[in-house]
Amino acid sequence: MDLHHVHIFASDMQRTLDWWERHLGARVLFDGDIASARNVLIGVGSGRINIYDQPAKGRGRGSVHHLGVRVAKLRAVWQRLSVAGVTSPNGLREHGDWRYVMVAAPDDVLVELFEFDDPSSPFNIDG
Repeated sequence: MDLHHVHIFASDMQRTLDWWERHLGARVLFDGDIASARNVLIGVGSGRINIYDQPAKGRGRGSVHHLGVRVAKLRAVWQRLSVAGVTSPNGLREHGDWRYVMVAAPDDVLVELFEFDDPSSPFNIDG
């Protein structure tokens, strides 16, 4: 089994797509109507996010806490994002062989960008 995608809502589809494309290099894989709603499937590295073109039914994150995106050279990525105006309440945190930063995408979708130096870490999985 493999996790195929995470599905999120977007109150402003174009703003959401622009954020993911500009900051994390996402690419559109599918853009069409499914179940009477526009759905856009984007690729972020080897992962996928499916986005509903409609605001969330409730406030806050609901049952999704955050999306985890593994990146290479996180220090450089965080520097680039900071220059672009992306903020984090705690900035880049480092713990031995791993580091992470929490940022907010549109609609308060919390995104964890992380990196591991230790290839034996159980979280350092390819694919």
